[in-house]
Amino acid sequence: MYKKNEKHSFRNHDLKTNMVETLHLPKDYVLGSAIVTITGNCELLIENYKGILEYHCESLMIQTKTCRIHICGKQLEISYYTNEEMKITGCIKEIHYL
Repeated sequence: MYKKNEKHSFRNHDLKTNMVETLHLPKDYVLGSAIVTITGNCELLIENYKGILEYHCESLMIQTKTCRIHICGKQLEISYYTNEEMKITGCIKEIHYL
């Protein structure tokens, strides 16, 4: 069962999602969704992230507006980052959305 605030938040998210789909608006812009682009298993580009929560050579945890992204692998390295995007290189084995 949802608490009062959780129920309200859930309905707002559904309303926004339905509006975006009906009007064919870009989800990344309106909802703040992260865009994850993977090239093979050695390069990952994340757009619309909020911050880096954890950074080790075998694990990265990235906070986005809508979720956390946990990246597991070997020799992971942040090649560059700006306020809007980040490029991660190394041997990427797993990506989890939390």
